[in-house]
Amino acid sequence: MSHDSPPAGATRRGFLQSAGALAGAPLVVGQARAARSEPETPPSAPPVGLTLRVNGQNHALHVEPRVTLLDALRDNLGLTGTKKGCDRGQCGACTVIVDGRRINSCIALALAHDGDEITTIEGLGQPGQLHPLQAAFIAEDAFQCGYCTPGQICSGVALMEEARRGDCSAVTPDVRQQGAVPLGDAEIRERMSGNLCRCGAYANIVRAVRIVAKQEGVA
Repeated sequence: MSHDSPPAGATRRGFLQSAGALAGAPLVVGQARAARSEPETPPSAPPVGLTLRVNGQNHALHVEPRVTLLDALRDNLGLTGTKKGCDRGQCGACTVIVDGRRINSCIALALAHDGDEITTIEGLGQPGQLHPLQAAFIAEDAFQCGYCTPGQICSGVALMEEARRGDCSAVTPDVRQQGAVPLGDAEIRERMSGNLCRCGAYANIVRAVRIVAKQEGVA
């Protein structure tokens, strides 16, 4: 029996029609899968007005309600010192200080911080007038590629204020103690754990923070 012969009880025309349909099936399935995999573009909402107070200056903006604080800082205000890393709130490259507390700006809506006091790396120091922690990062070689450094420094500045307020961490020996929490290496490592450095400069980062914390009286 020839391999090209139709099965018993089937006509040659029916066999060829079935074979043609099967040959086209993968293409149809592939097209259906591609159609399902293409996400629908959500409709845009009209821009809304807000005022971002950044580094001591007010900025009146009109942004789409879903714009993150990170994107507003970078795209609308041109403050590109704050970096976009994971864009998931996991690496800390986007850390800024809002009302004295550090946050991941990539997962914060700009609208949620209308009128808040926001400090970015640009507001901590400038060439010729560096913040003490910026100077310590340079002196202690606490960075390599530098991409995570703005977030690291903002986090380090904020954690010293947290310790001064008496905010405890997961490694604070006595959470009932009153007053400032001394910033030893364990405290610094724990409090900086949300800021990742893929270059692995952690030992130098801890040392830089510890030096400035001692200068600030919280070491």
